[in-house]
Amino acid sequence: MFTANARLARGEESRHPENLAQLVDRESDRVAGLAAQVDALTEEIDGLSQTGDAPAGVDPDLASRTAVAAGTTPVSGTGLSVTLDDAPPEGNYPPQIRPDDLVVHQQDIQSVVNALWAGGAEAMTLQGQRVTATSAFRCAGNILLLHGRVYSPPYVVEAVGDPDALRDALERNPGVQVYQEYVDAVNLGWSVEDQSDLELPGYEGALELRYASPSVSS
Repeated sequence: MFTANARLARGEESRHPENLAQLVDRESDRVAGLAAQVDALTEEIDGLSQTGDAPAGVDPDLASRTAVAAGTTPVSGTGLSVTLDDAPPEGNYPPQIRPDDLVVHQQDIQSVVNALWAGGAEAMTLQGQRVTATSAFRCAGNILLLHGRVYSPPYVVEAVGDPDALRDALERNPGVQVYQEYVDAVNLGWSVEDQSDLELPGYEGALELRYASPSVSS
């Protein structure tokens, strides 16, 4: 608690909110409008897919590993579940503690996700949604925006992998260490549990990347 208070007093706070309330509203409306279209396209893709086998000439083992890496196939096995939650809104907090210090921020979730990948996670979900290389999530206050959907805490990350290696990676991650200081200082929610039989679904959204391109002057 003293460490966290000292950080605040020196202005070294490294946990800060992302003011994205307008983005949340805009994305929520957009997702609601596209949901039916996504369902229709998914059914069309399923109809065009003859089998789940790899194409001719492609190593089935390589195809399977690629699908896991891309997040398009379900994964099961042992691993960890990590839960982050806001602190109680009312408490006997030091005067320098601000309301923003009592909520889980984007950086906190990102630190957990990065630590689990570094610990050798084979696959991962956040709020039950598969996390892929193209996944991006944003927080506005205590609201999480992931793949166009809005979630409230507690936030649950599940990862398939060696539980000991995953725990070790969490303990060594600097961002997780900072979060732990606030767990002690303001009672932010934190729990890590071994899981013997995780069932992680495949990602069902679009995997292509969109990027800006320079304009061509005449």
